Amino acid sequence: MTKMIGAAQFKAECLRLIERMSEDHEPVTITKRGRPVATLQPVKSQEPASIVGAMRGSVLRFDDPLAPVLEPGDWNAAR
Repeated sequence: MTKMIGAAQFKAECLRLIERMSEDHEPVTITKRGRPVATLQPVKSQEPASIVGAMRGSVLRFDDPLAPVLEPGDWNAAR
């Protein structure tokens, strides 16, 4: 269940509410004259991503990984 709080009360208690939200991970809906105007929600964990598997799903084609990129006649190393 989302906590509801008026904008004036939120302004007065902002830092305390943010601290509590970081502990209980429950979003807070801010209202103005009884109408919801904003939602404050915790950020998901931002653990550093592992480099292993970081490119997973990025390969578009994988025909023959051992085939040469160019034909031998298409390039000249002496240029």
